[in-house]
Amino acid sequence: MTRSFSNRVFRFAPSSNGYLHLGHAYSALLNFDMARAAGGRFLLRIEDIDIERCRFEFEQAIYEDLGWLGLAWETPVRRQSGHFSDYASALAKLSARGLTYPCFCSRGEIMNAVVARTGWPRDPDGSPLYPGTCKHLAREEKHRRIAAGRPAAMRIDMEAAIAKAGRGLAWREMGHSAQTREVAAEPSLWGDTTLSRKDIPASYHIAVVVDDALQGVTDVVRGEDLFLATSLHRLLQVLLDLPAPAYRHHALLRDASGQKLSKSSRAKSLRALRQDGLSPAAVQARFWSDLILAGGP
Repeated sequence: MTRSFSNRVFRFAPSSNGYLHLGHAYSALLNFDMARAAGGRFLLRIEDIDIERCRFEFEQAIYEDLGWLGLAWETPVRRQSGHFSDYASALAKLSARGLTYPCFCSRGEIMNAVVARTGWPRDPDGSPLYPGTCKHLAREEKHRRIAAGRPAAMRIDMEAAIAKAGRGLAWREMGHSAQTREVAAEPSLWGDTTLSRKDIPASYHIAVVVDDALQGVTDVVRGEDLFLATSLHRLLQVLLDLPAPAYRHHALLRDASGQKLSKSSRAKSLRALRQDGLSPAAVQARFWSDLILAGGP
């Protein structure tokens, strides 16, 4: 499905599982400035499908930090935790086409199945590709385990999915100014990845493509660490007949050792920097050249 780009829609979609840092500020400001330069819309989305780790205080801090930076966004804000039915509907469509299967394996069982296999491939996130243990279970056995209350993740049957979608998958990648290029998608890099976990009814991958479609997002501007995930997202968009946004994967902010700023590495939060006396103008000045380019011709 194609979409007109005359009314462009950008979004910033942080997870409410920690405080924002300068890397988040960069991505948010870039989206905001690109939307403003295009005469488009800027949306904020709270990605809180991981209800065990996401917390209300972190969500409130997101609003405070972005307001401090001078950003304004449309309301109401979409919170993923309120839309699990949308993701369940998408999963049901894939399942009805025979493109998913339940997986009862624990992480330990998966690791034990591949640990002795030298050079076993890993997905772009570093996890070993699923060896297909549950893929070939008899239908009756799958039903028996489900009826017995065995928790199951839902995995995509990547071979069947690619066969259904076709081999010509690609996306439009934006560079600085008006430069664009076509990037060939390689969803097979992800293997039979999970679309829902045992403890969370939707994965990031299924939720993000459904959200972007329902919110009319035309331009996905996000970090380069998600570049390879776009292959999987394009596959899901085609299978679900969802619109294809244009993408721009920007460079990541890194610390003195070259490690990307992240919550897991305890990057200093915007709240802490603000308490140290940092001003919004100082933050914007740090990214000034990139933000000017974002609004260029």
